[in-house]
Order: sequence, then C-alpha cells, then structure tokens
Amino acid sequence: MESENTSDEVTATSPLLPPEVGGGERRSSSDSATLVLVLSTFVAVAGSYVFGSAVGYSSPAQSGILEDLGLTLAEYSLFGSISTIGAMVGAIVSGKIADLFGRRRAMGFAELFNIVGWVAIAFSKNAWWLDIGRLSKGFGVGLLSYVVPVYIAEITPKNLRGAFTAVNQLMICCGVSVMYLVGNFINWRILALVGTIPCLIQIVGLFLIPESPRWLAKMGKWDGSRASLVRLRGKNANIFEEAAEISDYTRMLEQLKDSRIMDLFQKKYAHSLIVGVGLMVLQQFGGVNAIAYYASAVFSSAGFSYRVGTTTMVIVQVPMTVLGTLLMDKSGRRPLLLVSVTGTCLGCFLIGLSYYLQDHKLWDSSPSLAFGGVLLFSASFSLGLGGIPWVIMSEIFPINVKGLAGSLVTVINWFGTWIITYSFNFLAQWSSAGTFFVFAIISGLTIVFIIKLVPETKGRTLEEIQASMIAFGAAK
Repeated sequence: MESENTSDEVTATSPLLPPEVGGGERRSSSDSATLVLVLSTFVAVAGSYVFGSAVGYSSPAQSGILEDLGLTLAEYSLFGSISTIGAMVGAIVSGKIADLFGRRRAMGFAELFNIVGWVAIAFSKNAWWLDIGRLSKGFGVGLLSYVVPVYIAEITPKNLRGAFTAVNQLMICCGVSVMYLVGNFINWRILALVGTIPCLIQIVGLFLIPESPRWLAKMGKWDGSRASLVRLRGKNANIFEEAAEISDYTRMLEQLKDSRIMDLFQKKYAHSLIVGVGLMVLQQFGGVNAIAYYASAVFSSAGFSYRVGTTTMVIVQVPMTVLGTLLMDKSGRRPLLLVSVTGTCLGCFLIGLSYYLQDHKLWDSSPSLAFGGVLLFSASFSLGLGGIPWVIMSEIFPINVKGLAGSLVTVINWFGTWIITYSFNFLAQWSSAGTFFVFAIISGLTIVFIIKLVPETKGRTLEEIQASMIAFGAAK
C-alpha cells in the first residue's frame, strides 16, 4: 500500500469515493460511534452470546441429564466435548463461507444450525439425539467464532475497534453466566429452549444491518462498499481517508492470485501465523474450558458448593469482562494480556494447591482455596485472555488470506477445546492437583510468548497492522 498518495490522487483513483466526498469540512469518520455501528455490533455479538450459551450449558445441565437419561461419565464427556468436533468442521469452512457469501449471510447460516441443535437437545430421549444436537450446535458456534470478530473489526474505525471487538468476549461471558444462573433453577430441557432466543434475535437483526464495507470492496462491489461505509459512519462523516485506505489495499490485493492453504505458510505470513495460532493454543491449554464446561464438578470435587461457586463466578466474570472491554483501546492489547495471563497462572496454581492439600489432608480450609483460585482464574481470563486473542486474530491477517487463516486458527482453537473438554474428567481422576499445576505452567509459558512475539495493535488501521506483520515476517 502506498502511503505517499496525496488526497487528490486517491480521490481520482478510488472507486469507493466520488471526488466531492472528500470535503475537509466534515468530521472524521472515526470520531464517534453511530447508531448503525452500535446496532450492527449488537446484532453480531448476539452470535457471541449463543457461543457462550453453548459453553455454559453443559455445567448446570450435567446432573439433570445424567439422572434423566442415565448417561455414564464417558457418555457425558462425549456430549460435553462433541460440540467441539462440530465447531472444528464449522471453523474449517467458516472462512470460505464468509468470503463467498459475506459476513451477514454466514452468521445467519450458522444460526440455523444452532436452532436445530438446541431443539434436538431439548426433545432428546437418549444420548444419540443429545449428541446430534450438540454436534449441530457446535458447527454453528464454530462458524460464528470466526465471523463475528472479523465482521466487527471490519466495520469499526481504528480508535474504537479494540473495545467494539472485545464486546465479542463480553457477550460470550454473558451467555455462559446466564446459563449458569438460570440453569440452577430450571430443567435442562427448558434451558435448551431458552438457548434458541438469541439465535432468533440475530436472524431478525441481520436484515437491519449493513454488510462489511471491506468484504464488499474485495468482491468488487464498490458502490455497495461506499454505501455501507456511509451508513456505518453517518451521512455527515468524512469517510475519505478510510475509504481511500480500503480502496488502495483492495487494489493491491487484486494483483495477487487466489490464496490456497499452503500460501499461508509463506515466510511473509510467518509472524501472523505464529501469533494467531500460538495465542489460541496457549489460551486453550491454560485450562479455561476445563473450568467453563465442568465448573460445577470442579467445585463439588474440591468440597465447595457448586451453586454458590458458579453464581459467584457470574458475579465476577461479567464486570471484569466489561473492564477489559473499556481498557482495550486505552491500555493496549499487550499489557492487558500480560496482566490477564499472570492472574490465570496464579489461579490454576491455587486450585492445584487446594487439591494437593486436600489429598494429603494438610489443611481443612482447602476448599476455600479452590474457590478463590477459580474466581481469580475466571476474573483474570475475562479481563483479557478470553477476548484479546480473537481481537488480534481479526486484525493481523491480510484480507486475501484472512478467510483461510481465520479458519485455520479457529480450527486449532476448537481442537484444543475438544482435547481439554474430553480429557479433563479422566485427567482429574488421574490427579486433579497435577492437572491444574500443568495448566499453571502453560500460563507461565504464555507470558513469555506474549512478551517475545505478540505485537501491539492499538490505534492502528487494519491495513497498517497487516503491512507491518508482512514486513516483519519477510525480514526474518
């Protein structure tokens, strides 16, 4: 991308912008959040809420499903983890679907699978239908986990992008939290039907919001891209600079051939790929889904009330996620990540220590230590590690490989989720203390990874970030 282009030169060559739009009297397109931008983000993150509902469902539903359907521990572990198999399939095709049909259609397509999944679970009579429903829901969530943060990153101006994209994690947290709370009081079948409500909200909302202007430009729909940008920024906004950046970058990408999966492994994309994949792997193997999927069982096995524990988790998670969202564009991504991972490391260590003291009968108050460790982990994860990897993933890959790269990164994330959710019950039988000590070690390695490799992306346009990542990768 040529940064030396003058305003006149860009106006003359940009198909996104007629010359008269570049008037200097209008406010910058990045000054404020418009009603359309807020609405578009709200509709998109309804999908994030669905994601959180899927994650949070298995913990409060566990005892009811085991009692009503007579599932064994192995069968319930399969039910708890099979959604990640569906999510991996959804993630594999997510980039291609989002690139071919657009971000909005991809979200709508995902919600059809989510609705089918929830209904199948609600009316299931045996483990077979439970697994079918969970698999279908997993596919929808896998697709949403990629396209939601990408859509938000592509529609927001640079000074708001971090906070708006971080709302993705806030709504995931809200979905988990509502399932934990409501699941303490209603039947698991009714809880599954409740899960269809945000799916329907998103499907209706998708008819009211614009498509990503960057995707429209990539598809050569210049008039649509310009109209989308005007809707998102407001009729009186000066979209000149942003439109020029999108236009220049899209034209540069048009000169490149269509990307294949092996193209991701070129030297120039190495840094982006290492950062994207590394953050997802370390996020998952730090133990988040061992706690999220089986929080009730963790509290019970540690000798603490699971109702009190899961309710308190909700009280802690939501405000910490809100705080992380507010700090995203102020403190930057890296400092927030480092604080977050330090907290998850200490939290896992405290949980492991609690189990160790309990196993060796060294301290009668060890359940309280496990309770404190879970709360510290949940609060710290919500502050940064939960959402920031998805924000960074949506920022660092150029649009010509974003679909492929996003699919790969999301697949790896869900594969890690499957490994943890399926194996955790068996690992806990081997050694609960040892399992959480391993999670603490992985969190420690994550701190080193962030310091050495993760770039700061605060206050930079997507085009600037991607150009610098390519330059760094090519130079190595």
